[in-house]
Amino acid sequence: MRIPEFIDQTGCLGLVAPSYGCNIEPYKTAFQNAQKKWKEMGFSLDLGPNCYAGSGIGISNTPQKCAGEINSYFSKAGVDALISCGGGELMCEILDYVDFGKLAEEEPKWFMGYSDNTNLTFLLATLCDTAAVYGPCAAAFGMEPWHSSLQDAMDLLMGKKDRFENYSLWEKTSLKDEAHPLEPYHVTEKTVIRRFPDQDVVLEGRLLGGCLDCLRNLAGSEYDRTKAFARKYRSDGIIWYLEACDLNIMDIRRAVWQLQHAGWFDHAEGFLIGRPMCFGQEMFGLDQYRAVTDLLSCYHVPVLMDLDIGHLAPMMPLVNGACARVVSEGEHLSIQYDFKN
Repeated sequence: MRIPEFIDQTGCLGLVAPSYGCNIEPYKTAFQNAQKKWKEMGFSLDLGPNCYAGSGIGISNTPQKCAGEINSYFSKAGVDALISCGGGELMCEILDYVDFGKLAEEEPKWFMGYSDNTNLTFLLATLCDTAAVYGPCAAAFGMEPWHSSLQDAMDLLMGKKDRFENYSLWEKTSLKDEAHPLEPYHVTEKTVIRRFPDQDVVLEGRLLGGCLDCLRNLAGSEYDRTKAFARKYRSDGIIWYLEACDLNIMDIRRAVWQLQHAGWFDHAEGFLIGRPMCFGQEMFGLDQYRAVTDLLSCYHVPVLMDLDIGHLAPMMPLVNGACARVVSEGEHLSIQYDFKN
């Protein structure tokens, strides 16, 4: 696994928009404030041509132009790490134009983003053997003040921290809108971790995962080399992390079934499941827990749920492809990375 070099505080952040750009509020103002804050920290910035674009369908620009930006910035001299402007809807359509062969040969750089950016954070690991961060997108860094999860994400990129802990409160309803673009996370809900079976957990393995909305779309496509990746690292085992955005409870169940029957989970050591956007939903007697655990119980490994992963902020930075030790006791969860393997 290729682990990119960590950046220092005088490094250059490349800002790209392979999914949505920051052309409308509240993202535009938040993105501009994020740039201000990064510059004050000492970073230089290199903005890709699509950062403020909004002419695409479900993404910032045409699939060709979005992919061209990615191909260019992974090879661009002087750019030390890449952060995606935001999530979106149809980033999958850029994949036909991304030169994954070239990305696998280039000196690796950190790429960070989540949601629709699963299309890159997941494939960088499984196609290019390059670690990538499932973490906040650029506009989030414009909030005032920063939530500690944003500092965690930056500390990871800078190599200042390799151990991360979950957060005591989470956001059920965001107050950020067009009139309040710099609003911080509105954390009001107490973190409660659900474990199946209900006991303390220690997991060791390589992290892999992302947004189910995107992963189910990749399964069975020509970009699906997940089984080969899992076989390659079967001696380490795979710690899967999954979360959902637009999927309802039945969609989540169908998505887990699909990945299961595609053979993705054959070398699973455990599952880390984020709070879904449909948190608390029930349909036909099915809730968010049974939607997952009924199917994953056959692997006889721990399943941890309602974690700080994904769309219901805050989120821990998760590194696809990296070896990690996960410990969960009570309402506490920690992830210790080993970036040497």
